[in-house]
Amino acid sequence: MPAIAPFDPWRNPLCPCPPKYGLNPYTGCGHSCTYCYISSYIPRAFQPRPKEDLLEKVRRDLGKLPPGSVISLSNSSDPYTPPEAELRLTRRVLSLILEAGHRVLIVTKSPLILRDLDILAKYPGRAVVQITVTTLDGAVAERLEPHAPRPSARLEAARRLAEAGVPVGVRLDPIVPYVNDSAGSLSAVVDAAADAGARQLVASTYKAKPDNFARLVKAFPEVADRLRELYWARGAYLHGQRYAPAEYRRRVLELVKGMAEARGLQFDICREEFFDLNTPGTYCDGSHLLRRA
Repeated sequence: MPAIAPFDPWRNPLCPCPPKYGLNPYTGCGHSCTYCYISSYIPRAFQPRPKEDLLEKVRRDLGKLPPGSVISLSNSSDPYTPPEAELRLTRRVLSLILEAGHRVLIVTKSPLILRDLDILAKYPGRAVVQITVTTLDGAVAERLEPHAPRPSARLEAARRLAEAGVPVGVRLDPIVPYVNDSAGSLSAVVDAAADAGARQLVASTYKAKPDNFARLVKAFPEVADRLRELYWARGAYLHGQRYAPAEYRRRVLELVKGMAEARGLQFDICREEFFDLNTPGTYCDGSHLLRRA
């Protein structure tokens, strides 16, 4: 089985990003976010373990890719999940990808990425980093993302990456109704992203599956009934997940778009149907920020 494969999010038509490849150095993720979707298809999803024979497979697969290919790290597990601090597999994979002349998109919640700033700075324009920040409220973050690094540490990582010349985006993803969707909460993240030097703000609403919904309402019992009504009574089933009603999603995403543009940020949605909200010529994965191959 290859370590690097074409990225195809279940042939979801709500993902209009250009073709790319995906690579997950780990199976599972240790951040244990309540809203995480990987528990619906990965056994022991919150017990991260390295992929078997990873480096050997990566070396083999890289030789088969077209020059200058774009590889995403990662879409089913944070590439800087806690075991990475000791195992350093992502660091080695990152070096292999860039040394081979390819380009990389990194999505993470971890300031551990700063350890690899030497590699990223060595290849200007060949790497884009997106940092996920769902809230600046530490108490809410602890309930929403119980084992993930603090939001303040993530924003500091974004600031240092941007200062080093690495293109950075911030993902306000997911926006969970009644949890982190107030105007004050949203504007705090947008302002912090702009202040940190981010160039792009990506926003998306929470998509429910039975397993992640059960974790979410356990963590936030005070809004459980309202979430059930919004998603399971009034919402819609789209592409394998329950979505909040379109009018709610459109309203909150338009609100974030206005905030982002007021701060000079590019804006994109992710797995939502309102493509007109996107900044023209941009993509939610940040690939437009890469130097052309």
